[in-house]
Amino acid sequence: MYKIRTYNNISDKGLSCFDPEKYQCGEDMAEPDAILLRSHKLHGELIPDSVVAVARAGAGVNNIPIDEYSHRGIVVFNTPGANANAVKEMVAAALFLSSRKILSGAQYVRTLTEIDDAEALGKQLEKEKKQFAGSELAGKTLGVVGLGAIGSRVANMALELGMRVAGYDPAISVEAAWRLASRVEKMDSLEALLAVSDYITLHVPSIEQTRHLINVETLQRCKPDARLLNFAREEIVDVEAVTAALDAGRLGTYVTDFPLPSLIGRSDTLLLPHIGASTREAEQNCAVMAVEQLVDFLEHGNVRNSVNYPPTRMGREEGYRITFTNENVPRVLGSVLSVLADHDVNVIDMVNKSQGDIAYNIIDVASEPTQSIIDSISAAEGVMHVRVI
Repeated sequence: MYKIRTYNNISDKGLSCFDPEKYQCGEDMAEPDAILLRSHKLHGELIPDSVVAVARAGAGVNNIPIDEYSHRGIVVFNTPGANANAVKEMVAAALFLSSRKILSGAQYVRTLTEIDDAEALGKQLEKEKKQFAGSELAGKTLGVVGLGAIGSRVANMALELGMRVAGYDPAISVEAAWRLASRVEKMDSLEALLAVSDYITLHVPSIEQTRHLINVETLQRCKPDARLLNFAREEIVDVEAVTAALDAGRLGTYVTDFPLPSLIGRSDTLLLPHIGASTREAEQNCAVMAVEQLVDFLEHGNVRNSVNYPPTRMGREEGYRITFTNENVPRVLGSVLSVLADHDVNVIDMVNKSQGDIAYNIIDVASEPTQSIIDSISAAEGVMHVRVI
């Protein structure tokens, strides 16, 4: 029986994907095999040595000490793309709200409580509607920074709205490229994208290379009155630089899902309470995806959508399965295979993958490995963690 410790409110649709005859789930689960969570912070929290995997039902993993877990042999999963449609729809709303004075117009109507005559109300609205005039999206250029699961959907959506779309992503994957409409113009640099964009939307992860990607220098490349949308991460934007650009009129509007006190009360910002992916459907999709990845790893050792381990998958038909993590250095795999050979264990199939300083291996063997074999593999220089499935 596998034990899963859960934090936060995980969608019942996701939890129902665990076979109740194989899995027990709960917040107080002792000696769990894995942890399933959303936003709960694990930094500084002691977790049992029994844990071999952590799954985040969402894309961001800033709440998980990845480096520490990597060297403990703990695989960390996330769910990229599971909330992509929810964020795409929020970006669509932000584009409309930043172009048309919808919110201020609606708020104005709410103030007209003293007018109780329909004809008088109509005349008043006709008189004042000019102050709420906006501009259309059709024909304007949207610059999409990051063309992954979310960015590619946003780009394709904008084309359907009649916009010209420019995209920039130096690390675009083959899978993402296939999702992207051919009409999206690929830009060679961020600066080139900013120079042509009436609207800029950010869809890159929060890593060291993207911290303050939008800063004083890059903002100087923007068109006057450009609208900047940030539904990615707070750290990608230098808020002080954005505030200065807004004050100087070099930027028209800043729309963000990550408000800071210095932005509240400004008429040239639209601040949302981190609701870009807050839909029932997105929460369900993330939970289902996280659970499916945990099950595949716990029962078969396969790794999909891990942020710290290489993608590794091997079909399974017969025999017993050994998985082990090791430092990505020479001769470790050879040492393990020597252990198996010394114990007359026949290898049926195997796969070895590496990512950075971590290597991960799946080996199917013909006979059940004894505790002596597992102890010998664990003792091999460079081996960090061993499992028998």
